Amino acid sequence: MNFGDLIIRNDEKALFSLRALYREYGYSQFKMRKFEEYDLYVKNKDFLISDSVITFTDTNGKLMALKPDVTLSIIKNTKDTPGVQKLYYNENVYRVSNRTHAFQEIMQVGLECIGDVDEGCVLEVLTLAAESLKSISENSVLDVSHMGIVSELLDRSGASYDCRQKMLRCIGEKNVHELSAACRADGVSDDFAELLKKLTLTRGRPGEVMPGIKSALCGVVSDSSISELESIAAALDSEVVNVDFSVVNDMNYYNGIVFKGFVRDIPAAVLSGGQYDRLMEKMGRSSGAIGFAVYLDTVEQYLRRNEQYDV
Repeated sequence: MNFGDLIIRNDEKALFSLRALYREYGYSQFKMRKFEEYDLYVKNKDFLISDSVITFTDTNGKLMALKPDVTLSIIKNTKDTPGVQKLYYNENVYRVSNRTHAFQEIMQVGLECIGDVDEGCVLEVLTLAAESLKSISENSVLDVSHMGIVSELLDRSGASYDCRQKMLRCIGEKNVHELSAACRADGVSDDFAELLKKLTLTRGRPGEVMPGIKSALCGVVSDSSISELESIAAALDSEVVNVDFSVVNDMNYYNGIVFKGFVRDIPAAVLSGGQYDRLMEKMGRSSGAIGFAVYLDTVEQYLRRNEQYDV
């Protein structure tokens, strides 16, 4: 046997560690086939990271696609049941890579919690997201936001649908200059625009920023969303968690807690997730859901850069 065959790739090491972590918390592996009907992705193209999909025609004439996403397949292939289904996966997805800008087979690992999702489920998933980051690097951070707060604010702005979508993009980019311009162009009041800008630039440890957030949003958005974010953020490890309202996702799919994970020396998120009850509803499901994915292609580049020895 060639000695090189015994060397385990860095992304595989990370995969083994993450799978063991998820099993320890009672998550079962979900296996799926490599392709789905193309129609599944057409109907939910805004949910996908990239709308470029590899397609082929099956022997029965149906247009099929190599799966660019795992969550949609899990929702399609599971059923509403009492209690909570705790699933994890490690699957290859096929989409355009941000690094090469060409189609690539990318290993992705993640988990989904589906069913009667309560605050305990949300806290467990966020805890596992933080632990996943720690297994990659001790220099990591989990940024947490709440789409309920963001979407309610944008609805109360009185702006048009197109303007709200532009405002959401500006918040995600922390582009307060363009956010101000969008508000002015659509007749949003100066006071409300200032509130949106303040929220966009808010980032810090929960104990440091939540009092200011509660004061600024009092009477503007529902107390339940603010209380949920405060309760969840306070229960997590304050050393690795930030509240950051620039963490946003599509309002048509996400409705509650959303989050992204980062490690030092990587300019992009290596983990992303959130509550997607609206996607479940759109696909005819009555269950709630929260989950996240770890992008092992990004992680592997980081680990390869930081590896000092082959053995």
